[in-house]
Amino acid sequence: MNVRLLTETQIRGLLDFGETIAAVEKSLADFSSGKILQPPVVHLDLPFFQGEVHVKSAHVRGEEFFVIKVASGFYANPSRGLPVGNGLMLVFEAETGRPLALLFDNGLITEMRTGAAGAVAARHLARSSVPIVGLVGAGTQARFQLRALMEVRSPREIRVWSRDPSRTRSFIEDMKPLFAVDFRAVSSPAEAAGGADLIVTATPSRVPLLKRSWLSPGVHITAVGSDGPEKCELDPDILAGADLLYCDSIAQCSLFGETHRALEKKAIASSKISGELGEIILGAKPGRFDAGQITVADLTGLGAEDAAAAAVVYRKALSSDLGVFIEI
Repeated sequence: MNVRLLTETQIRGLLDFGETIAAVEKSLADFSSGKILQPPVVHLDLPFFQGEVHVKSAHVRGEEFFVIKVASGFYANPSRGLPVGNGLMLVFEAETGRPLALLFDNGLITEMRTGAAGAVAARHLARSSVPIVGLVGAGTQARFQLRALMEVRSPREIRVWSRDPSRTRSFIEDMKPLFAVDFRAVSSPAEAAGGADLIVTATPSRVPLLKRSWLSPGVHITAVGSDGPEKCELDPDILAGADLLYCDSIAQCSLFGETHRALEKKAIASSKISGELGEIILGAKPGRFDAGQITVADLTGLGAEDAAAAAVVYRKALSSDLGVFIEI
């Protein structure tokens, strides 16, 4: 039995943001329409090493593949000269369980599909014009969020905040050559949020970073950092005061994510949740229908998104005969 091996460099050449956004949008719709088989996420926290590991998997009914992903975040890695995120994906034949491919992506597919999910949320929940964008966080995922967002919106000013000013400077140095917009390093989350039309939070914070009083009417917030039950980036009052609160998965966001924290603190009842992002894509829910609404997308990351993005990579590898094979 031969298994195809692909490296991060090869995968990078097979996956672009346009295709990833389209695949993730479809996966969210498939999830909300009940086409996805997806077990609960497995979390392994390694606090002594400032690390965390997540295992996600999914199968789209009727698809010829299913995918299992292992992704990690080790937050002391930059001091060792290593990236924070890492991981790999395994592609299996759905009919037989036969392993087909091992994708040594070093977390690239996860980063891209998470950025893509943010772009999908902006497409359906943000106003069409978002002149000012605030980024809370300046790490790798913040870069992917911005690159994907620029596929669906055209801001003129990007405000960037990080706890580490050197990371903010590095972010701006990396992104400024790519986009003809004004970048501003700001000194606080409040400064990033004040007057912003769209805010993205992409941090591993375990304490709220954004407050309701800082928000302007009509702002959209995409929160992507809270992928574990101990994490939070938004004060629960933001969710309580939002006109629309959409989740990638209501069940998953109720277990971890911003929705989980707001429910736990009794800041909101479950009836406050407007629905799932996939329901907007399907036309079952309206999404934003007024320019003055404050909207929130709570994105905890779905195995369905991983499976969709990995399928794009695997199919393109097949058609280009890319990768090497090992016999098992």
